[in-house]
Amino acid sequence: MQRPLPMGLLIGMTVSLCLIWLHDAGRLQFLELMVYDYYVVQRSRPARTDSPPIALITVSEDDIRRLGHWPINDATMARMLEIILEKKPRVIGIDIYRDIPVPPGSTALEDVFKAHQNIVTVKKMGDEDSQGIAAPFMVGERNPVGFSDLLLDPGGTVRRALLFLDGGEETNVSFALLLALIYLAPEGITPLPDPSDPRFLRLGKATFAPLGSNDGGYAGMDARGYQFLLDYRDGASAFPAFSLSDVLADKSDLSAIRERVVIVGASAESTKDFFSTPFSRFVKSQLQAPGVTIHAGAASQLIRSALGQSRPVRFWDETREWGWIMLWGLAGALLCLWIRSLPVFLVCALFAVPLLLLFTFVLLWKDYWVPVIAPASAFLGAAGLTGLNMFYLEKAQRGLLMGLFSRYISGDVVDAIWEQRDQFMDGGRPRSQTLTATVLFTDIRDFTQMAENMEAQVVMDWLNEYLGAMVKQVAAGKGIVDKYVGDAIMAVFGVPVPRVNEGEFMEDAVNAVRCALNMGRELERLNRMWLDQARPTARMRVGIHTGLVRVGSLGSADRLQYTVIGDTVNIASRLESFDKSRDSENPCRILISNATRKYLGERFRVERLTQVQLKGKSQWVEIHRVLGEG
Repeated sequence: MQRPLPMGLLIGMTVSLCLIWLHDAGRLQFLELMVYDYYVVQRSRPARTDSPPIALITVSEDDIRRLGHWPINDATMARMLEIILEKKPRVIGIDIYRDIPVPPGSTALEDVFKAHQNIVTVKKMGDEDSQGIAAPFMVGERNPVGFSDLLLDPGGTVRRALLFLDGGEETNVSFALLLALIYLAPEGITPLPDPSDPRFLRLGKATFAPLGSNDGGYAGMDARGYQFLLDYRDGASAFPAFSLSDVLADKSDLSAIRERVVIVGASAESTKDFFSTPFSRFVKSQLQAPGVTIHAGAASQLIRSALGQSRPVRFWDETREWGWIMLWGLAGALLCLWIRSLPVFLVCALFAVPLLLLFTFVLLWKDYWVPVIAPASAFLGAAGLTGLNMFYLEKAQRGLLMGLFSRYISGDVVDAIWEQRDQFMDGGRPRSQTLTATVLFTDIRDFTQMAENMEAQVVMDWLNEYLGAMVKQVAAGKGIVDKYVGDAIMAVFGVPVPRVNEGEFMEDAVNAVRCALNMGRELERLNRMWLDQARPTARMRVGIHTGLVRVGSLGSADRLQYTVIGDTVNIASRLESFDKSRDSENPCRILISNATRKYLGERFRVERLTQVQLKGKSQWVEIHRVLGEG
């Protein structure tokens, strides 16, 4: 029969390997990303004490209605930029495509750009699905242009952003990175290769390692370009925003934009520049965010990281992730092996899974994203399968035990055996051990002569009736029937559950003697019934001895028998057959040894008979006869 621990470890490892495969194959990515989104929302800081160094100028539906057209013309844009530039921002970002002029005012707009090199505009990179959008018409050689392409995960959610993108002839820089670099230039921060790995970008106090296709909860993600994970720590709406109309009418106090990043972009729904973010799933008021807000969050994250106010999100390598999943799978299996009670296990599991969630959330708070769904599934799957295996294993063990102890053992003994099955069983069979027990032998006087004068079926029915009544008394006395030898019964008190102290030895001896007296009373009842039925009556002899016995199972794997052997058994048998002529008229003669007598106290009336050397034994045994209850 299988051993629980090796099988539990095997189940834990197998389930863990299956979950590792599912994780690497991307089958769990949707759930991992959903948990990540929830963590991001809980970790965000919608009410910061320090305002981020970014402000927004947004073009809303009301602005478009007031202007009467979209896109805004070049004259309006030039006037807006002049108003903003008067407030001395460090850098201005225009998140509006302007590949062709929108007159009037195109010359004025070109003049503004010629006079100021801290205005960043956007272009769109082409791909297999689109031709892209060229750089704005009004920019010169010294005006920076960044691409504004956003990366969409399955389901359309923006969780990643780009720093660089290879355009073939040149490397293109993202809109957010250009804004951050111009803002950080007065701080003496410029992009450099990381000292430990020149392939990585070092920006101030932070190193941005490119996001891998299997980092965090991703599996097989398209990792082209130099990507990083957006942390959304600023919250869903952390940036101060001013409407275009208020800026043009000089109704807003723009002094707050001094020495900051100002980003101009559309927030009107008609512009269709909206995207899902981690907040979309959990915050009803933030179902979608305009692109300008996402670019602002990316630029803010780059600035914070460069200044040491936060760190880029990091990840474990595959080996650590596999070990992490394996750890939780084995933990689930071992917990199930350790806790056999289903209610207790469910309580522990209800604590274990939230503990995993809390731990991984704290890790993300510390800027580490590690898998959650895979280890949680490994824990629950391994625990469930181990529990199922334990159920069938225990069912088989219980069937084996009940097969061995099916000779009318009491319910208390059955429960005690099952509670101590780990100590009781060894390799699929009861463990052999030496115990102190009380052995009881019974035999019917002159049964052979009686059987000769009766038909075989009548003898069988008569004997079954007798044995059935006697073994009920054994079970009632917390003993077990070891074997039948024709009409003889061997019963043992004190097994299979080990008895360890004098008080328990005394209880077994008292139970055995009381069982013998009850057998005598039961035999008297049977004799009266048999007389009424004109059937033969019977007399019985009982021998009882207390001492050391060896208990265990004998036989093959197909057929086992739990039995008791040792000198104690032999002495009890000799007491039963001692001097068969003595007290022959008593319906139930009970002889006990002095080893049993010493445990009885005054509970029974006992008469000392003699001290003899029993047949085949070298030691002397003092024999007593039990007369009745004390």
